[in-house]
Amino acid sequence: MTPRLRLDGLRSALAGPFDLAVGPGECVAVTGPSGAGKSLLLRLIADLDPGEGEAFLDGAARSGVPAPAWRRRVAYVAAEPGWWAEDVAAHLPPAGPAPALAAALGLAPALLTARVARLSTGERQRMALLRTLLGDPPVLLLDEPTAALDGESVARTEALLRTRLNAGCAMLLVTHDLALADRMASRRFVMRDRRLAPA
Repeated sequence: MTPRLRLDGLRSALAGPFDLAVGPGECVAVTGPSGAGKSLLLRLIADLDPGEGEAFLDGAARSGVPAPAWRRRVAYVAAEPGWWAEDVAAHLPPAGPAPALAAALGLAPALLTARVARLSTGERQRMALLRTLLGDPPVLLLDEPTAALDGESVARTEALLRTRLNAGCAMLLVTHDLALADRMASRRFVMRDRRLAPA
């Protein structure tokens, strides 16, 4: 079976090289101390930081795909997501499954039309995940997706991510939460000296 996501010597001046394959429906977790290079890895894969080597989506090389199209398919959800407009609604399509996803994540319907500044840290984190999931990417790069969430919100987020795994999405999960890694991932790596090592 062709891996959904494959890294072949992906590296930058600050981290790597990385060689990794993640199959459809598989979650791979990456743990390690702050500053070890975990977020750098995700940003390299998403083509947000300059680097060398190659990444493949379903066998297609990233180098042959325009960067915006790659980032829609290999979607990076940052630990501190950015917002380019003051209103949440400006980040969402005018129609679609946003209300159902909001309900699944425990977000009140009114938040879909709220000002971003009115959202709590945990609400912003879940809203960033929601807007990414609306694009139905086949690969999710998740950077501390539950770090600001309470227990109920963590459970809701995990449940929603499992539905995506069951649909064939591949996930690379960066987290300091070893219990989350154990629950979600079939394999776990630790970042040491800016390289991946089996945990």
